[in-house]
Amino acid sequence: MDVVVAGLIFLVTYALIATERMDKTLAALLGGSLVVVLGIVGQEEAFGAIDLNVIFLLAGMMVMAGILRRTGFFQWLAIRSVKVAGGEPYRLLLVLSTVCAVLSAFLDNVTTVVLIAPVTLYIASVLRVSPMPFLISEILASNIGGTATLIGDPPNILIGSAADLGFDAFLVHMAPAAFLVFVGFLLMTRLFWHGQLAVHADVREAVLSLDEAEVLTDPRLLRISLGVLSLTILGFLLARPLGLEPGSIALLGAAVLAILARLDAETVLGEVEWSTLFFFVGLFMLVEAVVHVGIVDAVADGLIAVTGGDPTVTTLGLIWLSGIASAIIDNIPYTATMIPVVQGLGQSGIPIEPLWWALALGACLGGNATIVGASANVVVANLSGKAGHPISFGAFMRYGLPVTAMSLIVATLYVYLRYLM
Repeated sequence: MDVVVAGLIFLVTYALIATERMDKTLAALLGGSLVVVLGIVGQEEAFGAIDLNVIFLLAGMMVMAGILRRTGFFQWLAIRSVKVAGGEPYRLLLVLSTVCAVLSAFLDNVTTVVLIAPVTLYIASVLRVSPMPFLISEILASNIGGTATLIGDPPNILIGSAADLGFDAFLVHMAPAAFLVFVGFLLMTRLFWHGQLAVHADVREAVLSLDEAEVLTDPRLLRISLGVLSLTILGFLLARPLGLEPGSIALLGAAVLAILARLDAETVLGEVEWSTLFFFVGLFMLVEAVVHVGIVDAVADGLIAVTGGDPTVTTLGLIWLSGIASAIIDNIPYTATMIPVVQGLGQSGIPIEPLWWALALGACLGGNATIVGASANVVVANLSGKAGHPISFGAFMRYGLPVTAMSLIVATLYVYLRYLM
């Protein structure tokens, strides 16, 4: 009976998250609470399943990004991007996409798009061009860039914590694949947008005359923020040799930066996206119940049966399964559910490390296919809609689907050539 009830709660919660019929955080907390209240999983076991390393890592990075935002750094970056592109819209699209990809690797993709999208809307209005090509490209680039590192995309944070894989491991194994995919994406943008963007010469000159130095509101805090952020990233690289988790490093960086910035606790905690953190809390509890009743073990057994237990077929199949699934549902709950499945596959004798990279690549890159595939997509769509430029499901998929197909093909070749030959 517990199997049926847990499965039903899990499916209903997923449906609510995927269809956005209910706020995803409330849906996750409702599902996570129900499995405890109904006795499907014990309270101590459910609470113990909440991965504090993930929670603290996200909270710390949110605080640091929020403080950095106060300095005007991201507005400065946007104006510099316009000038580097010479005010030419298509070149600007390439520059902003590259900025998003790089920032997403070190801040996380959701934080990056939250900071860059409003600036993009402003620049597009000044240039008198549609913001849609820029925003869609930034979404796609941020998800690709976030694939490269441990902290770049929430699925990677989940996988890194569960598999004990550090920041350095993701750089070595994921960054090359992300770079190849990003190059392919830049080539595709020419097919998508080149020739569709044009700006009047007078408007371009007006934008180029903007002084980026004027938007830097606190140079002292900017220097401090960039210094602490750099040391934090260095800390991620040294965390494993020191026996520390990334979450501890992120919290330390956030605390040090807040103290040096002379901000009080209330202001600092206001930078945290609490709804995102509690979404993870509910999700961890819900997934623990599904594991507890044996549903995940059954999925692992079924995957082995379909692939015949062949390591190559199973690993490459996991990339495409993850990519397709993440296009339909948010890649965060999907990854949280598949982590114990991968652990089960590893226990069956299939080499587990390629499976982790297959899951990470499929989940992160598959999130680009639809507007609901990744949290960054939903965030930008909401911001754009509020600004009077709604991004429809079909309009996004027209570009996201071919980029995702290219990405998964590149990921498949990469994993096969690097790990399975």
